[in-house]
Amino acid sequence: MSSDFRVTQRSITATVMKGLQANQTRMQQIQEQLSSGRQVNRPSDSPVKTVEAMQFRGTLSRTEQYIRNAEDGIAVLGTADTVLTKGLDMVRRARDLTLTGMNASNGAQGREALAAEIDQLRESLVGIANTAYLGRPLFGGTTSGALAYSTPVAGDPAGEFVGDTGVALRTVAAGTQVEVTVTGPETFGDGTDAQLFEVLAGLSAQLRGEAPTGGVTDLDDGLTKLDRATERIIATLGKIGARYHRVETMKAKAEESLVTLTNSLAEVESIDLPKTIVELQMQEVAYKAALGATARVVQPSLLDFLR
Repeated sequence: MSSDFRVTQRSITATVMKGLQANQTRMQQIQEQLSSGRQVNRPSDSPVKTVEAMQFRGTLSRTEQYIRNAEDGIAVLGTADTVLTKGLDMVRRARDLTLTGMNASNGAQGREALAAEIDQLRESLVGIANTAYLGRPLFGGTTSGALAYSTPVAGDPAGEFVGDTGVALRTVAAGTQVEVTVTGPETFGDGTDAQLFEVLAGLSAQLRGEAPTGGVTDLDDGLTKLDRATERIIATLGKIGARYHRVETMKAKAEESLVTLTNSLAEVESIDLPKTIVELQMQEVAYKAALGATARVVQPSLLDFLR
């Protein structure tokens, strides 16, 4: 059984136009890829690659945030290390002054001068304890106040801790948080065991021959407690150094991961430039050939039917 199909000029024209339109659409897609440099410009271009690209971009965003967190943590820890190193030098100077004051050859005037310098060192150290980073005191825990220690005033020469013992953390990797600050009591003592500012006030009082204060009964006792305070600051510097190194390491890993993720995203989204150019040229050749064939097949007028 057979059937004859009548091919009309209209059906030929419709078929030819459909082919030409498809060819133009493909050329337009390739030109869009060349102009954007991406092979996926909308989800319909490739649903699978779109999902992959979104996943890579999400991971990239999180990794960039980890790097920013690490940079902030490095800045905080670096600031704390710098000011505590300066503070340690001041504490050592106070120790030298105390040793000088223990020399019996010092008269009242000389001891007064030593006490006055220790007072100045104490005030400077309270200033160090109130060092702020972006408006928040480094040694004040998570306090919202501007100070970790009250400034020395009459009746409170040693400075009182007014912060809290909250912990400030920075997330530097998935599931990894690092403490980036140390509290005042952890660094300078909590008042029950050689609190630095109280010890300095006590040493000053002993040099002046005043009533004992700050738990310092004499210069020998004050020197012993000052040594404990020094050891505490040194231990804090060690903690800061360890945390600083850890944050730096995590930052370096995040930066390496960022490069890998960026390359992976480029493989999913970016075009192969030479291949795309060749494909465009092939489409142009095919389009010109289709136009030539169309000119011969599609009869534009009744006169052509009469030839």
